[in-house]
Amino acid sequence: MPLTLRTIACLNDNYAYLLHDEESGATACIDVPEIEPLERALSDEGWSLTEIWVTHHHDDHIQGVDALRASTSAKVVGAKADAHRLPKLDDAVSDGDIFNFAGHDVQVMDVSGHTIGHIAFYVPAANAAFTADSLMTMGCGRLFEGDARTMWVSLQKLASLPSETLICSGHEYTEANIRFAMSVDSDNPALLKRAEHVAALRAKGAFTVPSLLSEELETNPFLRATNANLAAKLGMAGADPADVFAEIRGLKDRF
Repeated sequence: MPLTLRTIACLNDNYAYLLHDEESGATACIDVPEIEPLERALSDEGWSLTEIWVTHHHDDHIQGVDALRASTSAKVVGAKADAHRLPKLDDAVSDGDIFNFAGHDVQVMDVSGHTIGHIAFYVPAANAAFTADSLMTMGCGRLFEGDARTMWVSLQKLASLPSETLICSGHEYTEANIRFAMSVDSDNPALLKRAEHVAALRAKGAFTVPSLLSEELETNPFLRATNANLAAKLGMAGADPADVFAEIRGLKDRF
């Protein structure tokens, strides 16, 4: 029986996720920006929360964890390397670990860059990777703690997942990310088509998240640092892709 995924809008532009296994009744919540929308969604679905998975320590991803744990008795899973600045963890996990959720494997990936100790959760049975502020729809997180090479390595890990993987990222930043992408990659026909699609979605108030990894590989400039045409447009023909990525990230920071 397939896993059910729900995307929950929180705060001004955050997303959290609920992942539910119908057979066992187990439900995981990935990040807790605030509890009210999550409690409402759980009630609407008739689901009981059993687990909370935390990606990184920023308040807009964890500030509701303790309250949601108190109201549900869900266990909390997060990065061992970041445990000193996360809510109390019941299970501390590290890069390469695989844990069980209702009979399904969950693979832990260190995707440091936005922060050091940021992790992603990849669930093959759901074709979903919960990436928060590492790989984002049409973007990637700012480098608050890691450097560009660290983030590039993290993005390459995520880029190697199956192309049908849903990238479940943490914010509704897609329109702004596309405006930047157009400034560096405007002759990419896939990007032009996607810009039109995103504009139509947002005009209806629809989410642009999650997105397919295949779309990100075609249109997200932060994953296209290996593209010779894009590198040449930046005056970096033949450069190390990590350096091209660093240039793209710097341009976005100043955009």
